[in-house]
Formats: sequence, C-alpha cells, structure tokens
Amino acid sequence: MNAIVDLAVIVQEARLSDPATVAALDKWVLAHPVSTPFHRPGWIMAVEAGTGQKAKMLVARRPGGKIAGVLPLTHIRSALFGRALVSSGFAVDGGMLVDHRKAGPALADAAWTLARTLGCTTVELRGGEAPTDPIWQNKADAYLGFSRPLAEDDAAELKAVPKRHRAEIRKGLANDLAFEVGRDKRLRDIHYRLYAHSVHNLGTPVFPRALFDAVLDRFGDDADIALVSKDGKPLSAVISLYHHGACMPYWHGAADGARAMRSNEALYFRLMRRAHERGCTLFDFGRSKVGTGPAAWKKTWGFAGEPLGYHLRTAPGHETRDVNPLSPQYRRKVELWKKLPESLANLIGPHIARGLG
Repeated sequence: MNAIVDLAVIVQEARLSDPATVAALDKWVLAHPVSTPFHRPGWIMAVEAGTGQKAKMLVARRPGGKIAGVLPLTHIRSALFGRALVSSGFAVDGGMLVDHRKAGPALADAAWTLARTLGCTTVELRGGEAPTDPIWQNKADAYLGFSRPLAEDDAAELKAVPKRHRAEIRKGLANDLAFEVGRDKRLRDIHYRLYAHSVHNLGTPVFPRALFDAVLDRFGDDADIALVSKDGKPLSAVISLYHHGACMPYWHGAADGARAMRSNEALYFRLMRRAHERGCTLFDFGRSKVGTGPAAWKKTWGFAGEPLGYHLRTAPGHETRDVNPLSPQYRRKVELWKKLPESLANLIGPHIARGLG
C-alpha cells in the first residue's frame, strides 16, 4: 500500500519477510508498557503460518524514522464468514499500540485504506487505542476480560478465591494429580486432543493444530503447555503466554473426567503458583463472552470482569462481520455441530475455523 502521510507521522506497511525489521518491531512492542502478546509481529506471523491468513503490520513513524505506533493485522478470507482485517487475528487483544497522539488516527485511516484495497468490508480492532473518528463503532458489551495480581504464596492465593470455590480447589489438589509444563511433541499432541474434544462439546470448529505449533515455536520461552493428569491419564491442559510479567492461559482443553476430578481447578491453581515462581506478578484469565458459563466460572475465582473495548468499521451497505457463536444466526448450527461424530468434526473443523479469526 502507499504511505499514509500526516504532518507528524508517516504510516507504511512493514516488510515482515525481513528479519531485521521484525526484530526491531518486536523490540519496540516489548518495550511498550501496555503492549500484549498479540501486538508482537510473531503472533500474526504464527497465525499466517498456522492458518494461511495473511499477516500485515502497519507502522507509524515520525519524520526521522522513529516508531510512533504499530497495528498488527490479519487478513481474514473465508467463503463462510467473509473478508475482514482483524487486529489481531485469533486473539483477544491487539489493536493500535501508539506513543504519539497522531499515530492512532493515522493508523486507523491506513487500516481502512488497506481494507478497501484488499476487498474487506470490515475492520475489527480488538482493544488498543480507540479510533477518534465517530465513523468507528465502539463495542464494549460482548466480552469481559479477567485479570488480577498473583499472591505471594499458596495460602494467600487460596485466600484470594471466594470460600465456595476455594473448597473446589482444595478438592482438586487433594486428588494427587500430576502437574507438568513443557512444549514438546507429546504435550502438544495431548493438548490438541483435549482442546479439540472441548470445543466440539461447545459446538464450534477446532482451530488447526498448525496454529498452536506455530505460536509455541515463535514465542519460545514466552509460551508453554501445562498438563494435569491422573495415573498417566491426561485430564486438563492449557497453552499459556507470558508477557510483561503476566501469565495468560489461553487455549484450554479437558477430558470428560475433568470435572469430577476438579482437574481444571488444580491446573489453574498450580499454574498460578508456577507463574509466580518464574517472576510473574499478574494472572490474566483472558476474555469470556458476557453472560456465559466461563465468565461466571472465572468470577468464582475472585476475578472481576472488565468490559473489553472493540472498535469496528464497516463499508456502507454491508453488515458488520459477526463470528460470535452466541449470535442467533449461529445457534442452530452450533447444535448441529455438536451432533457430528467428533472424528468427522476434527477432520473438517480446521478448514472452517481458519475463517473465524
């Protein structure tokens, strides 16, 4: 795309094929105090490698060349769900990350220009700096984010949990469950099997295995898999991301026997303690849809849900892209998907899920 020029900043698309460019952008993102894992170029590049949806990174620079802001984007193309630019794809955050007051408007305009060039009718910015132009729709009623500081020791961590759920955690810890962390092929295989089983029960297509592998490979020590098992039988597993002192459990899966063994309670409590040991100060439980069971469950841990701000722009005459499985248009499809044999759902699901973003 052509450069978008402002009196104070110039916006251009970064050349993500150049390792030096990627390294410089990653360094800037990591140094920014309010960045997330989803602002890192490695995230959108992993999404591209794992799903085939193209990575784009817009960079605002001051006239001297210093970075003033970035906007990581995933170009979603789907016959079922349409075309859109999403920041960031397959993420709960992203959006515009800036340190100059003119970088935000310039990046928002550049994103819309790029979307029209690519034939996209919707741009979706998840979190980040809010666009100032009223043509953008600010939506804060769909998702809640859950995070709180980690406690200093086990006793304090348990005390931070409301009494009723504290008892559930203690039951899980008393079940003599094995806990391990890593990122090798065995753990990846187990995690994907549990994750695929869980999302099938929810009635949604499973993401491609290649997406999880690409994120783990790109993030290195900043991502891992935690697993809880009983007598060698895997019960619960989660891929977590680490960023700015925060542990973010992100993709979770569980076996049918997990609830009876309270393995999810044991998994997250043990993960909290391990995160503290590796120097983390914050536990970010991620987002959940308003009014859902997962949102209510996170509140039982003592997490208060904070509305997440999403910012949308849609071309005139077109409907805003909607991939929320709770939307009325998807309810029947969700119920039908649950009835598919799991083996068949896991075979065709990744081809469909690539278009969700």
